[in-house]
Amino acid sequence: MMRRRGGLVRMAATTAVVAGTAGAVSHHQQQKYAQQDQAQYEQQQAAAAAAAPPPQAYAPAPAAPEDPTTAQLQKLAELHNQGILSDEEFSAAKAKALGI
Repeated sequence: MMRRRGGLVRMAATTAVVAGTAGAVSHHQQQKYAQQDQAQYEQQQAAAAAAAPPPQAYAPAPAAPEDPTTAQLQKLAELHNQGILSDEEFSAAKAKALGI
């Protein structure tokens, strides 16, 4: 009868050890496969980047033809900001350039 008493406890302990070992092995396998998947993904990304055509260089948009009125107004604004033209002179020259 002594053998049976220890047998139940021993069987429960053995089951716990086996279950724990199976869980650890399963976790290890999951990590291993995840690392392999990550390495494969990185290789695919590197291959796709190497196979992709280089980005196109676009020419800058052509400059719009300069309007003589705009150029004259810009020059007047510079002269006004430098203090060469007074407010009254600037207003008069601006009105003249705009045809007002």
